[in-house]
Amino acid sequence: MINNLFLVIVSILLLVFPAAASEPSIWSINSREDVLKGDSRGVSIDENGAITLAPKLTELFKTGQSYIWSSAADSAGNIYLGTGGDGKLFRVDVSGNGKLLYDSTEINVSAVVIGKDGAVYAGTSPDGKVYRIAADGNATVYFEPKEKYIWSLAVLSDGSLAVGTGENGKIYKVKSAGANPAAALFYDTSETHIISLAADQKGNLYAGTDSEGFVLSFGSDGKPFALLDSPLREIHEIAIGVDGSVYALALGESASTNEKKPEAKKSEAPTISVKKKSTNSPPPAEKSRYDLTAAKSAVYRILPDGGQDLIWKSDEITAFALDAHLTGNGVFIGTSDKGRIYSVNNDGRSKLSLQTDEEQISTILTSGSKLFATSSNQGKLFNFGSGTRTEGTFESPILDASTTAAWGMIWWRASGNVQIQTRSGNTGTANETWSDWSTPQTSQQGGKISSPKAQYLQWRAVLKESATPATLNEVNASFLPRNITPEVTSVEIFQANVGLAPNPPVPIDANIKALGLDPADFGIVIPPSVPRKVYQSGAKSLQWKSEDRNDDDLEYSIYYREVSEPNFKLLRENLTDTFFTLDGLTLADGRYIFKIVANDSPSNPVGLSLSGERMSEPFDIDNSSPAVSAVGAPKISGDKVTVVFEARESSSFIKRAEYSVDGREWKTVYADDGISDSRSERYTVSVRLEGSGEYSVVLRVFDASGNAANARVLVKK
Repeated sequence: MINNLFLVIVSILLLVFPAAASEPSIWSINSREDVLKGDSRGVSIDENGAITLAPKLTELFKTGQSYIWSSAADSAGNIYLGTGGDGKLFRVDVSGNGKLLYDSTEINVSAVVIGKDGAVYAGTSPDGKVYRIAADGNATVYFEPKEKYIWSLAVLSDGSLAVGTGENGKIYKVKSAGANPAAALFYDTSETHIISLAADQKGNLYAGTDSEGFVLSFGSDGKPFALLDSPLREIHEIAIGVDGSVYALALGESASTNEKKPEAKKSEAPTISVKKKSTNSPPPAEKSRYDLTAAKSAVYRILPDGGQDLIWKSDEITAFALDAHLTGNGVFIGTSDKGRIYSVNNDGRSKLSLQTDEEQISTILTSGSKLFATSSNQGKLFNFGSGTRTEGTFESPILDASTTAAWGMIWWRASGNVQIQTRSGNTGTANETWSDWSTPQTSQQGGKISSPKAQYLQWRAVLKESATPATLNEVNASFLPRNITPEVTSVEIFQANVGLAPNPPVPIDANIKALGLDPADFGIVIPPSVPRKVYQSGAKSLQWKSEDRNDDDLEYSIYYREVSEPNFKLLRENLTDTFFTLDGLTLADGRYIFKIVANDSPSNPVGLSLSGERMSEPFDIDNSSPAVSAVGAPKISGDKVTVVFEARESSSFIKRAEYSVDGREWKTVYADDGISDSRSERYTVSVRLEGSGEYSVVLRVFDASGNAANARVLVKK
């Protein structure tokens, strides 16, 4: 079956891209990482990236508020929602009918719990107060600690209320209305905020802090014990598992410092670029789950015996909601990443359960056997997890082909009722300028993509309920980008006598290249084609940079001409290196220009290849040495001898000079006008010669091309 499918795919590819065209690229979406970049509507994504129909999601109530910061459920199944912006508290009954229960004078209702007396307790911020709200909406101030924020509330086993505050990081234990804050103070931490509180069935209280990321435990004696010291700064939520495990959601940045405003929504799928060949860089090493150096969020499981497991973390996603599974095996996590809910098991296996149309999942709570989630922007209440949807869609990330591309075929691996559609466009974001979704294809063996030629492509999978559960595992699409002319982006000319030599080649088995395999897969790292500099008398070297948007292999030709000549002459062709060293002695003295032509013929058939070129700045070839001669006879005055020399250069200019007496070390001498920079220079050499005898004074000069000449004068005294 697999062989037959392969033959079908190859046959269709040959029909779509005949032999006259270059090799197509294959865009594959088959990993969980790539699948999560897409948009899920009514589908789930498991730990292997398989797409299936999601649990049902039902919108129950719209608050009309931007944010929902807190929620709680009473024993009758009523849900209470604390909102932000206007500081309102709503009650939603079991039928989904909701109404405003209380409108506070504060901005945020940041914490809600149901007391043992059945009343609703709401904590507000800023200028925090705790209100007791009766069933008829009558509200009274239950506790006023004179703190700016009340972030968290929990009901203890004796019926008292634990209150977590900021910006002074205190926990209060309130047993009755109107309690004195000083008398009610339970624990004054060294932390800035007590962001989260939770109580278990045994009467233990747990607190999550900001800014040290502590999880603190308080037993019946009230003594604190640190269960966790996270490298992330804020413990945003705490949930108690049915087995007594404590789950803690930690954030890398404090949500309290920005008053829990949600992150911006990423409404569009990201763009994926597919390259035809590897950069030969080794793949980045996968980081350990316990590496939190770049983490935005993490979830810990603290076992009843005190052991700690990090069961989930993300470097890209900020999570805001946490709720323990009724099975005892993990948690639900709500995020600001497209309003998604993830299900994470205790062993770390993660599944995207569902995605909403909202910016952020703010809270998740369990009422009886039902699961509820709230969102922010807009503030809504949802019920989820009861049964499976009958239909769902998944929109892939967008393929960027770099240029206009011809689309080939699309094929996939799936079971059940799965259909695939495509659309294309020339803007990085899918909008009204894109083509409509194509007619659905139902055969996973593949078919021609009917969307118009364009730079960008996207596919959509439609999963429907069927006898065999609908599951999509992989989608592949072939495409051939339009060939684009390569560019030579720069040409650098080196000074004379600098040669460029290649570095030793990396040995590669010929079969690797013949089969089109990536050397990096075999641990072979090919360094960039950077030559090393060597001294080479008379050399004239050049190096260039090029770019090909198709990522084609390139060959180069070098042409040259003297600036006064009309036509270029071919110097070398079929080069693969991006540098060349010329023996400058093969050219007459003069001023020249190089032209580099890049051709993509190695990656394209005859007749379809393209070339681009670039000319260098003019440069000089100077193989002639300067002329040096003495001017007049040496002048002797006691021990001082003065010799005058003249140097002339026909092609460039005199650059420097030095003298030596009787073959001893060379010493620098400046031109009489103070600087060596012209075609004719005069040098006066004055030295002290003690004693009588014959002395040899030699002047050596260099031109700008490194050519040297000298002259000698014999001095007798």
